[in-house]
Amino acid sequence: MSLGKREFFSFTTSEGVTLNGWMVKPADFSASKKYPVVMFQYSGPGAQQVVDAWSAGNMGGCLFEQYLAQEGFLCVCVDGRGTGGRGARFEKQTYQHLGLLEAKDQVEAALWLGQQPYVDKKRIGIWGWSYGGYITLMSMSEGRPVFAAGVAVAPVTCYRYYDTIYTERFMRTPKENPEGYGDNPITRASKLSGRLLICQGTADDNVHYRNVAEYAEALVQADKDFYQIDFTNRNHGISGGNTRNFLFRQITQWFKAM
Repeated sequence: MSLGKREFFSFTTSEGVTLNGWMVKPADFSASKKYPVVMFQYSGPGAQQVVDAWSAGNMGGCLFEQYLAQEGFLCVCVDGRGTGGRGARFEKQTYQHLGLLEAKDQVEAALWLGQQPYVDKKRIGIWGWSYGGYITLMSMSEGRPVFAAGVAVAPVTCYRYYDTIYTERFMRTPKENPEGYGDNPITRASKLSGRLLICQGTADDNVHYRNVAEYAEALVQADKDFYQIDFTNRNHGISGGNTRNFLFRQITQWFKAM
């Protein structure tokens, strides 16, 4: 397969925040065409994915993005506020409000991409795993309907359901921070926009199954259509046997259909 070039870029949001990203274009990219976009992000506190480094990983690394580029997509990753490598002030902005600014920044990234002449702004998708799944849901329900489709893999949906050591480091306790805990994908369910696929292992001992169960119920009551795939006895990594092959085929097909 012919590899596309990974290019780095920066842009400024409507709130005056400069964000960094990378883009993988098809090897036969033509600026005269309009391409659908698949955005991947993790977005967690202190994480950094926009780095000048090689990775063969399938979550924001290289090979899965190259495969999608071969299939005709532009693949993009943007590190929003709260991520690492930009200093303490940039990283600590999300303290006690996990998901709020990160989602705004992914929406702003999609809006910026939609202004590029080679982007089909009606076909921009977003996906992520774990914290990235959480931000996928927060971004798709941010209020500005910019995403045609999204895939949330093993997503946190409410930090009341996540482990206290991690959560209280960034959110304090629910009693101390009811506003921060109260803004989550479940409470935003009625704002969901775009076709959503949720993937979850039933034996996930990190992001417990209750996260997707409660979120699914909220979507049902909000009359929002969605699709969900459960992976029997699979943990947070959702692997083993043919599992990863099946999972990534579903993700790919989901975005091809947007």
